[in-house]
Amino acid sequence: MIGARVFCITTSIFFFPRILTRPVSRLQPATTRSVVAMSTTTSKSQEELDSIFKQKKIVRSTVRKSLKGMDPSLRLQQDDAIQNTVLEAPWFKSCRGLCAYISCKSLNEVDTSKILSKILQQPDPNTMAEKKLYVPWVEDKNSNMRMLHISHMDDLIANSMNILEPAPVDAQGNEREDVLQAEEPVDLFILPGLAFDRCGRRLGRGGGYYDTFLKRYQDRAKEKGWSNPLKVALSYSPQILEDGSIPVTPNDVLIDALVTPSGVVPISPRAIERSLCLEMRLRSLCLLALEGCILD
Repeated sequence: MIGARVFCITTSIFFFPRILTRPVSRLQPATTRSVVAMSTTTSKSQEELDSIFKQKKIVRSTVRKSLKGMDPSLRLQQDDAIQNTVLEAPWFKSCRGLCAYISCKSLNEVDTSKILSKILQQPDPNTMAEKKLYVPWVEDKNSNMRMLHISHMDDLIANSMNILEPAPVDAQGNEREDVLQAEEPVDLFILPGLAFDRCGRRLGRGGGYYDTFLKRYQDRAKEKGWSNPLKVALSYSPQILEDGSIPVTPNDVLIDALVTPSGVVPISPRAIERSLCLEMRLRSLCLLALEGCILD
Protein backbone atom coordinates (compact mmCIF):
# COMPACT_ATOMS: atom_id res chain seq x y z
CA MET A 1 0.00 0.00 0.00
CA ILE A 2 1.27 3.45 -0.76
CA GLY A 3 -0.30 4.57 2.50
CA ALA A 4 0.94 8.05 3.20
CA ARG A 5 0.31 9.15 -0.36
CA VAL A 6 -3.42 8.48 -0.05
CA PHE A 7 -4.31 11.49 2.09
CA CYS A 8 -7.76 12.86 1.43
CA ILE A 9 -8.58 16.55 1.83
CA THR A 10 -12.22 17.20 2.63
CA THR A 11 -11.98 20.52 4.41
CA SER A 12 -10.17 23.78 3.88
CA ILE A 13 -6.45 23.90 4.66
CA PHE A 14 -5.83 27.39 6.01
CA PHE A 15 -6.10 29.77 3.07
CA PHE A 16 -6.62 27.06 0.49
CA PRO A 17 -10.34 27.20 -0.36
CA ARG A 18 -12.56 24.21 -0.41
CA ILE A 19 -13.89 23.45 -3.86
CA LEU A 20 -17.57 24.24 -3.90
CA THR A 21 -18.37 22.38 -7.07
CA ARG A 22 -20.80 19.61 -7.77
CA PRO A 23 -19.19 16.43 -9.14
CA VAL A 24 -19.90 15.53 -12.75
CA SER A 25 -22.13 12.72 -11.65
CA ARG A 26 -22.65 10.41 -8.74
CA LEU A 27 -20.83 7.56 -10.37
CA GLN A 28 -21.00 4.23 -8.64
CA PRO A 29 -17.94 4.05 -6.36
CA ALA A 30 -15.30 1.59 -7.44
CA THR A 31 -14.64 -1.34 -5.15
CA THR A 32 -12.25 -0.79 -2.27
CA ARG A 33 -9.62 -2.78 -4.09
CA SER A 34 -9.99 -0.59 -7.15
CA VAL A 35 -10.02 2.73 -5.33
CA VAL A 36 -7.01 2.42 -3.04
CA ALA A 37 -3.65 2.98 -4.74
CA MET A 38 -1.56 -0.19 -4.54
CA SER A 39 2.13 -0.87 -4.87
CA THR A 40 3.38 -2.37 -8.12
CA THR A 41 4.19 -5.57 -6.24
CA THR A 42 0.50 -6.28 -5.65
CA SER A 43 -0.77 -8.94 -8.02
CA LYS A 44 -4.13 -8.51 -9.67
CA SER A 45 -5.92 -10.98 -11.87
CA GLN A 46 -6.64 -10.07 -15.45
CA GLU A 47 -10.33 -10.24 -14.63
CA GLU A 48 -9.92 -7.56 -11.94
CA LEU A 49 -7.89 -5.35 -14.27
CA ASP A 50 -10.46 -5.73 -17.04
CA SER A 51 -13.16 -4.61 -14.61
CA ILE A 52 -11.13 -1.54 -13.64
CA PHE A 53 -10.49 -0.64 -17.28
CA LYS A 54 -14.22 -0.85 -17.98
CA GLN A 55 -14.96 1.44 -15.04
CA LYS A 56 -12.36 3.91 -16.31
CA LYS A 57 -13.96 3.89 -19.75
CA ILE A 58 -17.34 4.80 -18.25
CA VAL A 59 -15.86 7.65 -16.21
CA ARG A 60 -13.97 8.99 -19.24
CA SER A 61 -17.13 9.01 -21.32
CA THR A 62 -19.05 10.88 -18.62
CA VAL A 63 -16.38 13.54 -18.10
CA ARG A 64 -15.83 14.07 -21.84
CA LYS A 65 -19.54 14.84 -22.25
CA SER A 66 -19.42 17.31 -19.37
CA LEU A 67 -16.35 19.07 -20.80
CA LYS A 68 -17.88 19.23 -24.24
CA GLY A 69 -20.95 20.90 -22.75
CA MET A 70 -19.05 23.59 -20.84
CA ASP A 71 -20.06 27.15 -21.67
CA PRO A 72 -17.17 28.77 -23.62
CA SER A 73 -17.22 31.91 -21.47
CA LEU A 74 -17.06 29.80 -18.29
CA ARG A 75 -14.15 27.84 -19.75
CA LEU A 76 -12.25 31.07 -20.43
CA GLN A 77 -12.92 32.32 -16.90
CA GLN A 78 -11.67 29.07 -15.40
CA ASP A 79 -8.60 29.01 -17.67
CA ASP A 80 -7.68 32.47 -16.48
CA ALA A 81 -8.30 31.72 -12.80
CA ILE A 82 -6.30 28.48 -12.87
CA GLN A 83 -3.32 29.96 -14.69
CA ASN A 84 -3.23 33.02 -12.43
CA THR A 85 -3.24 30.74 -9.39
CA VAL A 86 -0.26 28.80 -10.76
CA LEU A 87 1.67 31.95 -11.65
CA GLU A 88 1.18 33.37 -8.15
CA ALA A 89 1.98 30.12 -6.30
CA PRO A 90 5.25 30.12 -4.30
CA TRP A 91 6.11 26.62 -5.53
CA PHE A 92 5.89 27.88 -9.11
CA LYS A 93 7.78 31.11 -8.54
CA SER A 94 10.65 29.36 -6.76
CA CYS A 95 11.10 26.37 -9.07
CA ARG A 96 14.19 26.29 -11.30
CA GLY A 97 13.20 23.49 -13.64
CA LEU A 98 9.83 22.04 -14.57
CA CYS A 99 7.96 19.81 -17.00
CA ALA A 100 4.65 21.18 -18.27
CA TYR A 101 2.10 20.03 -20.81
CA ILE A 102 1.12 22.07 -23.86
CA SER A 103 -2.66 22.41 -23.80
CA CYS A 104 -4.73 21.18 -26.72
CA LYS A 105 -8.06 22.91 -27.34
CA SER A 106 -9.58 19.92 -29.15
CA LEU A 107 -8.93 17.78 -26.06
CA ASN A 108 -10.63 20.36 -23.80
CA GLU A 109 -7.53 20.64 -21.60
CA VAL A 110 -6.98 23.51 -19.18
CA ASP A 111 -5.08 26.19 -21.07
CA THR A 112 -1.37 26.52 -20.25
CA SER A 113 -0.36 29.11 -22.88
CA LYS A 114 -0.13 31.95 -20.36
CA ILE A 115 2.02 29.85 -18.02
CA LEU A 116 4.37 28.73 -20.80
CA SER A 117 4.73 32.25 -22.18
CA LYS A 118 5.59 33.57 -18.71
CA ILE A 119 8.25 30.89 -18.25
CA LEU A 120 9.86 31.58 -21.60
CA GLN A 121 9.97 35.34 -21.07
CA GLN A 122 12.94 36.81 -19.26
CA PRO A 123 11.59 36.78 -15.69
CA ASP A 124 12.05 39.53 -13.18
CA PRO A 125 14.64 38.05 -10.78
CA ASN A 126 13.04 39.93 -7.91
CA THR A 127 9.72 38.11 -8.30
CA MET A 128 10.45 34.84 -10.10
CA ALA A 129 13.39 32.47 -10.51
CA GLU A 130 14.61 31.79 -14.03
CA LYS A 131 13.26 28.45 -15.18
CA LYS A 132 14.26 25.61 -17.50
CA LEU A 133 11.21 24.22 -19.29
CA TYR A 134 10.66 20.72 -20.66
CA VAL A 135 7.57 19.81 -22.69
CA PRO A 136 6.18 16.51 -24.03
CA TRP A 137 7.24 14.80 -27.23
CA VAL A 138 5.39 11.55 -27.99
CA GLU A 139 7.91 8.99 -29.17
CA ASP A 140 5.60 6.18 -30.30
CA LYS A 141 2.22 4.55 -29.67
CA ASN A 142 3.55 2.35 -26.86
CA SER A 143 3.18 4.90 -24.05
CA ASN A 144 6.71 6.24 -24.58
CA MET A 145 6.97 9.98 -24.13
CA ARG A 146 9.97 12.22 -23.63
CA MET A 147 10.16 15.67 -22.07
CA LEU A 148 12.40 17.92 -24.16
CA HIS A 149 13.86 21.32 -23.36
CA ILE A 150 12.60 24.38 -25.24
CA SER A 151 13.60 28.03 -25.03
CA HIS A 152 10.96 29.66 -27.25
CA MET A 153 7.37 29.01 -28.31
CA ASP A 154 8.72 28.91 -31.88
CA ASP A 155 10.40 25.63 -30.95
CA LEU A 156 6.99 23.95 -31.16
CA ILE A 157 5.47 22.37 -34.27
CA ALA A 158 2.13 20.63 -34.86
CA ASN A 159 2.27 16.84 -35.02
CA SER A 160 0.00 14.51 -37.04
CA MET A 161 -2.82 15.06 -34.49
CA ASN A 162 -2.38 18.85 -34.68
CA ILE A 163 -0.96 18.94 -31.15
CA LEU A 164 2.01 21.23 -30.57
CA GLU A 165 5.24 19.56 -29.51
CA PRO A 166 8.97 20.21 -29.88
CA ALA A 167 10.96 18.76 -32.76
CA PRO A 168 13.57 16.27 -31.42
CA VAL A 169 16.33 18.49 -32.86
CA ASP A 170 16.61 22.28 -32.78
CA ALA A 171 17.09 24.67 -35.72
CA GLN A 172 20.84 24.07 -35.61
CA GLY A 173 20.41 20.30 -35.86
CA ASN A 174 21.31 19.64 -32.21
CA GLU A 175 19.33 17.13 -30.19
CA ARG A 176 17.18 18.74 -27.54
CA GLU A 177 18.01 17.91 -23.95
CA ASP A 178 15.85 15.13 -22.52
CA VAL A 179 14.87 15.65 -18.88
CA LEU A 180 15.60 11.96 -18.21
CA GLN A 181 19.20 12.57 -19.27
CA ALA A 182 19.65 15.96 -17.62
CA GLU A 183 22.20 16.33 -14.86
CA GLU A 184 20.05 18.76 -12.90
CA PRO A 185 16.67 17.84 -11.35
CA VAL A 186 13.36 19.56 -11.98
CA ASP A 187 11.19 20.77 -9.11
CA LEU A 188 7.73 20.66 -10.60
CA PHE A 189 5.46 18.73 -12.97
CA ILE A 190 2.37 20.51 -14.32
CA LEU A 191 0.08 17.71 -15.44
CA PRO A 192 -3.08 17.33 -17.52
CA GLY A 193 -5.78 14.74 -17.01
CA LEU A 194 -9.39 13.92 -17.69
CA ALA A 195 -10.66 13.50 -14.12
CA PHE A 196 -9.37 13.93 -10.57
CA ASP A 197 -10.43 13.61 -6.95
CA ARG A 198 -9.22 15.20 -3.73
CA CYS A 199 -7.32 12.07 -2.70
CA GLY A 200 -4.81 12.47 -5.52
CA ARG A 201 -6.24 10.07 -8.07
CA ARG A 202 -5.80 11.15 -11.67
CA LEU A 203 -7.56 9.63 -14.67
CA GLY A 204 -5.77 10.16 -17.97
CA ARG A 205 -7.02 9.59 -21.48
CA GLY A 206 -6.01 5.94 -21.62
CA GLY A 207 -2.62 6.07 -23.35
CA GLY A 208 -0.55 5.62 -20.21
CA TYR A 209 2.04 8.16 -21.37
CA TYR A 210 2.18 10.29 -18.25
CA ASP A 211 2.10 7.44 -15.74
CA THR A 212 4.92 5.70 -17.64
CA PHE A 213 6.99 8.88 -17.79
CA LEU A 214 6.39 9.74 -14.12
CA LYS A 215 7.57 6.31 -13.01
CA ARG A 216 10.70 6.63 -15.16
CA TYR A 217 11.49 10.01 -13.66
CA GLN A 218 10.97 8.61 -10.16
CA ASP A 219 13.56 5.94 -10.97
CA ARG A 220 15.93 8.61 -12.31
CA ALA A 221 15.50 10.74 -9.19
CA LYS A 222 16.14 7.74 -6.94
CA GLU A 223 19.27 6.84 -8.90
CA LYS A 224 20.59 10.42 -8.59
CA GLY A 225 19.49 10.96 -5.00
CA TRP A 226 17.13 13.79 -5.99
CA SER A 227 13.84 14.73 -4.37
CA ASN A 228 10.82 13.90 -6.48
CA PRO A 229 9.22 16.94 -8.15
CA LEU A 230 5.89 18.24 -6.91
CA LYS A 231 3.18 16.78 -9.16
CA VAL A 232 0.46 19.40 -9.71
CA ALA A 233 -2.54 18.84 -11.99
CA LEU A 234 -4.82 21.49 -13.51
CA SER A 235 -8.57 20.89 -13.53
CA TYR A 236 -11.83 22.50 -14.62
CA SER A 237 -14.72 22.18 -12.18
CA PRO A 238 -16.52 19.37 -14.07
CA GLN A 239 -13.36 17.23 -13.93
CA ILE A 240 -13.39 17.00 -10.12
CA LEU A 241 -15.23 13.87 -9.03
CA GLU A 242 -16.33 12.44 -5.72
CA ASP A 243 -13.69 10.54 -3.82
CA GLY A 244 -14.00 6.88 -4.80
CA SER A 245 -15.34 7.52 -8.30
CA ILE A 246 -11.98 7.02 -10.03
CA PRO A 247 -10.73 3.43 -10.15
CA VAL A 248 -6.96 2.89 -10.12
CA THR A 249 -4.43 0.22 -11.01
CA PRO A 250 -0.92 -0.37 -9.62
CA ASN A 251 0.47 1.67 -12.54
CA ASP A 252 -1.44 4.86 -11.74
CA VAL A 253 0.64 7.63 -10.16
CA LEU A 254 -1.03 9.90 -7.60
CA ILE A 255 -0.72 13.68 -7.77
CA ASP A 256 0.44 15.93 -4.91
CA ALA A 257 -1.87 18.88 -5.50
CA LEU A 258 -4.72 20.05 -7.69
CA VAL A 259 -5.21 23.57 -9.06
CA THR A 260 -8.87 24.38 -9.69
CA PRO A 261 -10.80 27.57 -10.48
CA SER A 262 -11.32 27.96 -6.72
CA GLY A 263 -7.65 27.68 -5.79
CA VAL A 264 -5.07 25.08 -4.76
CA VAL A 265 -6.00 21.79 -3.11
CA PRO A 266 -2.91 20.30 -1.41
CA ILE A 267 -3.28 16.51 -1.27
CA SER A 268 -0.10 14.65 -0.36
CA PRO A 269 1.58 15.14 3.04
CA ARG A 270 4.41 16.83 1.16
CA ALA A 271 2.09 19.39 -0.44
CA ILE A 272 0.27 19.96 2.84
CA GLU A 273 3.58 20.53 4.62
CA ARG A 274 4.46 23.18 2.04
CA SER A 275 1.12 24.89 2.56
CA LEU A 276 1.61 24.86 6.35
CA CYS A 277 5.10 26.33 6.03
CA LEU A 278 3.76 29.07 3.79
CA GLU A 279 0.89 29.77 6.21
CA MET A 280 3.35 30.10 9.09
CA ARG A 281 5.52 32.42 7.00
CA LEU A 282 2.52 34.60 6.15
CA ARG A 283 1.48 34.73 9.81
CA SER A 284 4.99 35.84 10.76
CA LEU A 285 4.91 38.60 8.18
CA CYS A 286 1.49 39.75 9.40
CA LEU A 287 2.74 39.83 13.02
CA LEU A 288 5.81 41.82 12.01
CA ALA A 289 3.63 44.28 10.11
CA LEU A 290 1.26 44.55 13.08
CA GLU A 291 4.16 45.16 15.47
CA GLY A 292 5.42 47.86 13.12
CA CYS A 293 2.02 49.58 13.19
CA ILE A 294 1.90 49.43 17.00
CA LEU A 295 5.40 50.87 17.32
CA ASP A 296 4.48 53.68 14.95
